[in-house]
Amino acid sequence: MLGVAFAMGGAPGGSAGSAGGMAAFQQVIPLIFMFAIFYFLLIRPQQKKAKEHKALLEAIKKGDNVITAGGVHGKVNSVDDSIVTLEIATGVNIKITKSYIAAVKKD
Repeated sequence: MLGVAFAMGGAPGGSAGSAGGMAAFQQVIPLIFMFAIFYFLLIRPQQKKAKEHKALLEAIKKGDNVITAGGVHGKVNSVDDSIVTLEIATGVNIKITKSYIAAVKKD
């Protein structure tokens, strides 16, 4: 692959002259364009969603009804730094890692 790139470049210091610099720039333009597409279609939305999830986790308080990533519905009994205790049935409490809470139900 590298040999093909050198073969297409022409002779060093040859007749290409200043046009060689323009050709190299034209080869970089598609890469920049692809990076911009990836940024706006993949990276930026993912960062936005991660920021929203972090804000959701910081806003969890006792009494909230939540849904975990595994689909368990429960009511928050206590919140620590990284552990949340959920009441999933009367008298049944489970402890889960805070980051596994997927959503807060609006009841």
